[in-house]
Amino acid sequence: MRRLIVTEFLTLDGVFENPAPPPGYPSPEIGQFKAEELFGSSALLLGRVTYQGFARYWPGMAGTSDFADRMNSLPKFVATSTPTPLEWNATALEGDVMAAVQALKQQAGGPLLTYGSGTLARTLLRHGLVDELRLMVYPLVLGRGRRFFSDDDRLTLRLTGTRNLGAGVVLLTYEPAAGG
Repeated sequence: MRRLIVTEFLTLDGVFENPAPPPGYPSPEIGQFKAEELFGSSALLLGRVTYQGFARYWPGMAGTSDFADRMNSLPKFVATSTPTPLEWNATALEGDVMAAVQALKQQAGGPLLTYGSGTLARTLLRHGLVDELRLMVYPLVLGRGRRFFSDDDRLTLRLTGTRNLGAGVVLLTYEPAAGG
């Protein structure tokens, strides 16, 4: 059975959408962590918007680094309700997306990795499909913006690790708590 890992960038006030981080990011430690998690995964599970952004960028980076080549070669599964032709080694999850994700998790293989894809990630958490949640917390307070957790979210998580990623960024790793 595959594990599903979700990684999100967050500010201290919980905002997950900030297209322009301040100078100093990414640190070498962030780059090392992102490489570790990408190379430790067997496929990407992405929301449509994240997929489209990645698909515009990464194919043009082919041959520039091992990271880019790994990003391009991994299979991608895309949660989308918008009929859009998918390329870039991607398969649309059709019908009941949560059932499709559960079926992917039942397959043999290494971890499925969800980068960003905030709407999908929140839905996966609400349905109990996330095995590990990695929050990269940046030392920023934006005061407004889309927050990762909403007023309706009720989750019980267990902290399984912390890591200093340099430049004031801390990685917090959680798993669902038993009975939560």
